Amino acid sequence: MVGATRVILAAAIAVGVIAVVTLNQIPEQDGNPLSQMTLAAVDLPVGGKLPSLRGATSWLNSQPLTEADLRGKVLLFNFWTYTCINWMRQSPYVSAWAEKYRDRGLVVIGVHTPEFGFEANVDNVRRAVSGFEINYPVAIDSDYAVWRAFNNRAWPALYFVDARGRIRHHHFGEGDYQQSETVIQQLLAEAGMGGVDNELVSVDADGTQAQADWGTLKSPETYVGYARAVNFASLGGGIANRRRAYAVPATLKLNHWALSGNWTVTAEAAVLSELDGRIVYRFQARDLHLVMGPSVPGALARFRVRIDGQPPGAAHGIDVDDEGNGKVSEQRLYQLIRQPAPIVERTFEIEFLDAGVAVFSFTFG
Repeated sequence: MVGATRVILAAAIAVGVIAVVTLNQIPEQDGNPLSQMTLAAVDLPVGGKLPSLRGATSWLNSQPLTEADLRGKVLLFNFWTYTCINWMRQSPYVSAWAEKYRDRGLVVIGVHTPEFGFEANVDNVRRAVSGFEINYPVAIDSDYAVWRAFNNRAWPALYFVDARGRIRHHHFGEGDYQQSETVIQQLLAEAGMGGVDNELVSVDADGTQAQADWGTLKSPETYVGYARAVNFASLGGGIANRRRAYAVPATLKLNHWALSGNWTVTAEAAVLSELDGRIVYRFQARDLHLVMGPSVPGALARFRVRIDGQPPGAAHGIDVDDEGNGKVSEQRLYQLIRQPAPIVERTFEIEFLDAGVAVFSFTFG
């Protein structure tokens, strides 16, 4: 595995000022040929006792799980937040492990800790759990109590706990799927769980869960709210928490972006105040996603996407048609571009045909 391509320190989260790290790693190639291989044993030192889960505000897919419920089980905890593209690409592996090893003594528990304020809405999380077909228990951690109990600092994060309630391994970010599954197998073997084969799961995901095209990816996650924004290029700069008119410069450098039209830029998002607002971004990646939603729940905002000034055609994502048309109807990640080769620098533009939309972050794949 190649090392992390980016590390972003995030502060001033709506649910509390907590320093976090989002890791986006280039994983080893987890293709089908390797699914029949067994990796060497992993060194699994004891990293502490399983913390309490009592801080979870509610649970999905399960009644609240207690220490007594989990005693004697091998546990895998997955910290996630539902708009995180890194977690989306990891999630099919976690679901596959939950299915394969459920009857062998493994319990997978998702811990949903929100990055953006709207992700603390349990109804939003419930829709994500259904949409991503998550069948294992999910602890809702909107107050960051479980996050703090684990001393966690990343989305996504995996914690592996043995049958004696001891943390034996952890992994931050994407990748290392083969090693992670090998850890599960080792902990089940330690616990005396029989009938565990040593083959590795094979995952063939699509949509937002498809693995990134790491070889051509040159654009990092980019936040739009002023608390974490970088490379903002609108003429005259930005003003926090006040509506103003923005304009796009004649040219943009790679990974620079700009607003056009009347926007109010808050700590988390840019909120469109009037019709015909635009965002332009110079990027290089196969996929471009945008986390956004109506600024008033239940509202609808139409938008139109262009790439190098033209409708995306075959390069459109799952949330737009080939003419680039789409609608913002809920607070989530939207896949706007998935382009065929060649992957080179291009200029992305989204024009909103209705006001009342809040835009949070760009991610790529």
